[in-house]
Amino acid sequence: MSTLVRAFDDDPVSQFMFPSPGRRRRGLRSFFTREVGLQYLPHGHVYTAADGAGVAVWGPPDRPRHPVRELLELLPTAVHLLGPHAPAAIGFLLTIDAHHPRQPHWYLANLGVDPDRQGTGVGSALLADGVERIDAEGLPAYLESSKERNVPLYARFGFEVVEELRPKGGGPTLWCMWREAR
Repeated sequence: MSTLVRAFDDDPVSQFMFPSPGRRRRGLRSFFTREVGLQYLPHGHVYTAADGAGVAVWGPPDRPRHPVRELLELLPTAVHLLGPHAPAAIGFLLTIDAHHPRQPHWYLANLGVDPDRQGTGVGSALLADGVERIDAEGLPAYLESSKERNVPLYARFGFEVVEELRPKGGGPTLWCMWREAR
């Protein structure tokens, strides 16, 4: 989890969810421990670079989606770490879920690279591995990028922006990206 915590420390969504810098790392550790451990790892699609410098968390098309249950699983993070900001953060997560495609697809929930290794090909290698597996199944894929500067990276692997999501209740812009089946 430490790679994801470091990778997402400067992320606009992390900064929105955990506005207090002093709580952000604890909040991210709690969030990723619960999200990855409870919602993604049981389905077996969490991949790491050999040296641990990067992590890709994929949701397979047959992964059951239960937005309310998943939000409840993350609630301990929200209540103890978000403080009075929790309702806005939960509203943000629900808005994201409302825009999530409902057709079967692979979902790149998180791609994080240690800040010291960003720009060295670690993220590209994880993406290349992921889309190779997806292409073997002939299925589409989806992700939300919270950093506009990452959009070209995803585009190199066939993802196209299908929506710029600006949540009405507050929160950063997200670039919703879709990759057709190949």
